Order: sequence, then C-alpha cells, then structure tokens
Amino acid sequence: MNQYPDSAFHDSRPHIAYHRRMSHLTTFLLLIVATILVWSVQSTQLPRQAQPPETKKFSASDLEKLRWVEGTWRGSGDVDAPFFERYRFENETTLAVDAFTDETLKTVEDTTRFELKDGQFTNGGEGSRWIATTIDYQGVTFEPLVKAKNSFRWQRESDNTWTAILKWPVVDGKPGRQRVYKMERWQRK
Repeated sequence: MNQYPDSAFHDSRPHIAYHRRMSHLTTFLLLIVATILVWSVQSTQLPRQAQPPETKKFSASDLEKLRWVEGTWRGSGDVDAPFFERYRFENETTLAVDAFTDETLKTVEDTTRFELKDGQFTNGGEGSRWIATTIDYQGVTFEPLVKAKNSFRWQRESDNTWTAILKWPVVDGKPGRQRVYKMERWQRK
C-alpha cells in the first residue's frame, strides 16, 4: 500500500508520476531559458538616450535652406539678460556661430562651427556634440551625438525672428524640460 497517497512522487503508478515530474521540470527549465533570453536581449540594447539618432545624408544644397539664419541676433527668453550671436557661412559647408560678450559686438567670447562632412552636419570639438537630423526651409533640428543630453531646433518665424527650442528628456524619474529663446535680428548701434 502506498504510504503517501496524495503525493505524485510516490504514486502507485510510477509511469504517471514520472511524466508529472518531467512536465514540471520542463516547464521550470523553459521559464529559466526564457528569463535568460529576455535578460540578454535587454542587456545588449543601449538605453534610449545612448542610442545614436537616426540621420539622413545631407548635402551643401540642404545647407542653402538655412541661409535665413545668417546675420547678427539678439536672444532673449529663459535668460536673465539678452545675449548676442552672429551666424555666418564661412563656405558652402561650414556655419560659424560667434557668441559675443555684449551688444557692442566687439568681443567674440566663443565660436562654434557646424560642418558638413560625409553627409553629416555636426558641430566639431572635443566637448558636447550634436548632429542634424532634419534640415528644411523652416529650420534645423539637432540631436545629441557625444557628451550631450538635449536636442534643439532653430525654427524660422519670419525674416527677422526665429526661435531656438532646447529640449531635455526625462532622465532617472526627473521630468523633461524645455527652454525657448526668441532670436531677433540685431543691428549694432
């Protein structure tokens, strides 16, 4: 007589008990394999902010669409005091942005160059870098490429105004944020 009548492991019918044990073992092993597969796929994927942005190849003719940004601009908005910048094409593939210390435009504090190379329109240098993802007659959008976290867009409003929109994504539970600057054509006084 069976000492353990309710136990599958001590079933008086050994072949049924064996199949039950194997079924449980197979299910358990399949769960382990599935867990390992899911974990390995997730660990090989880059986090959202670390993925390189999707870009298309641009040409010098695409940069012609940005000629409206040439000139000297006064920026205001999410800042304590206005700032002054000059956007100028050095050649058909390089846009230089000079930042001035004040409205006299006498002292250039910094110059950033955006260059078209191998179909990519990016800013150079060792610091934070961005890459253009869209260029059209109404503006240009840049996404982070190296050491940068925010994206930004230069959006044309009229011949004499445009808007710079900077966006930071949600990171570690902190909400995303945005800064908007109004850029107005500036004539040195």
